[in-house]
Amino acid sequence: MGREQKDTDRDLIGAWTKRCYFAGRAVMDSALRPYDLGSVQWYVLYQLAIAGPTMQRDLVRLLTIERATMTGIVATLVRKGLVEQEPDGVDQRQKRLRITATGAKLWGELPDLSFIRSVAFDGIDEADIAVAVRVLQTATKRLENLLQKGTTS
Repeated sequence: MGREQKDTDRDLIGAWTKRCYFAGRAVMDSALRPYDLGSVQWYVLYQLAIAGPTMQRDLVRLLTIERATMTGIVATLVRKGLVEQEPDGVDQRQKRLRITATGAKLWGELPDLSFIRSVAFDGIDEADIAVAVRVLQTATKRLENLLQKGTTS
């Protein structure tokens, strides 16, 4: 395999990773549309329904989204009556989120989204999936380390 082919394959892995992510997210958004929810709103409800009350700042880290984006998502979920936001008992500036009874009821009505993973990965050899995961984990860690060093070149 020549140098040009290697460079093309390295460029393609990022492109296909991005396409796969966006395709999965589009399917998820389509499945959630009848419930007036988006994918990130679903992830917030998932965390609150499964793990329980969670600090808003922790959700920012867990979902790797901007704080301002999370603020808007939480405001929408609060307006819909699905989530409560209360000051933390220790630091009043921090907000603790919990799912409301209405949110829990809706959570119980939402479709099982595991079909997305099944459609995407059923029939693909587990060893191939393990390699893909390892490659993406390594690449991600390398890029995150580069960012922590403050180096962008």
